[in-house]
Amino acid sequence: MSKKKNIKENKEKLVKSVNKNIRSSTRKLNPILKALVGKKVDIAIRDLSFSEKRISKDIRKTISSAVANAENNYQYNIDKLIVKEAYCGKQIVMKRFRARAKGRAAPILKPYSNVTIILSENKKMESHGTKS
Repeated sequence: MSKKKNIKENKEKLVKSVNKNIRSSTRKLNPILKALVGKKVDIAIRDLSFSEKRISKDIRKTISSAVANAENNYQYNIDKLIVKEAYCGKQIVMKRFRARAKGRAAPILKPYSNVTIILSENKKMESHGTKS
């Protein structure tokens, strides 16, 4: 019994934010999300604000929502938050058709995605430099 209690006590609280129905494919979202994992939250938001990708604005909103959840629900210090996980999943695909020659039609697929951001509080803080 004592081992189970120790495991529960040591388990850190994770803060989660999910953005559903983002109008982009998972193939376009994955490289952006992989670049964020392990970074501090303020550095991740800064990187997304200077990104040229259209979808980075929605990802930035999701991270900001997760930060607000951490501050309000768990009373975490915002300066110590890091992006522990960031992943996306498939949602519905809108199907449209484009008229082609000789009465044919070509499909146009418009995929949607879900983005999940999980934050955790970094216990150790290193206060040298600005690199992430």
